[in-house]
Amino acid sequence: MGDAMRILADRFVQIAPLLAALGLFVLSSVASAHGISGDDQEFLLRAIGTHVGPYVYLGAKHMVTGYDHLAFLAGVIFFLYRLKDVALYVTLFAVGHSTTLLLGVLGGWHVNSYLVDAVIGLSVVYKAFENLGGFRALGFEPNTKAAVLFFGFFHGFGLATKLQDLAISRDGLVANMLSFNVGVEVGQLLALSVMLIAFNAWRATGSFARHAFNANVALLTVGFVLFGYQLTGYAVA
Repeated sequence: MGDAMRILADRFVQIAPLLAALGLFVLSSVASAHGISGDDQEFLLRAIGTHVGPYVYLGAKHMVTGYDHLAFLAGVIFFLYRLKDVALYVTLFAVGHSTTLLLGVLGGWHVNSYLVDAVIGLSVVYKAFENLGGFRALGFEPNTKAAVLFFGFFHGFGLATKLQDLAISRDGLVANMLSFNVGVEVGQLLALSVMLIAFNAWRATGSFARHAFNANVALLTVGFVLFGYQLTGYAVA
């Protein structure tokens, strides 16, 4: 276990400057994260009644622009080569975030958005650390399926908090939230399709094996930056 951890640490140190630059980039852009603002926010604030199409569109847009959700999904499918495995893990993630998205908004389950987003950042850390073989080096093998479902619940709460921040009309709320959830799933499938095409193209080259470690360390760094940013926001709010 000690040798494995030393190897991980040595490789981490080798790419530390790149990680520092990546962390600064993420930190500089995270303030304009994927909330609901601008014209989308204006529509939600004034919309009354059922609006299936617009809510499907907003759900899809929110997912494909949600860098934290996409980072976690990228980590989940990074070493999945069989389509049935991809389908299983993505389904577990979808079940998790769909459940808490609907319960959060329709059931009025209010949670602190900073703390939820901090856990979402940790979900990225967890998946990258697992991909790096960190848990094996520690002599521990987590249940990967249960972990994806577990973190899916928090990702759903993260989606819910964005909607709870707005005074959305209760008129047509159930149909609108179901539509938003459908949109989230559509956006997830679109983003996943693009990522799978990119990963398959990358795996066909020799650089995948050479740079898989660095890519996951970069993913780990992104997760820690997101986690730290949200905790800071919670502390000063």
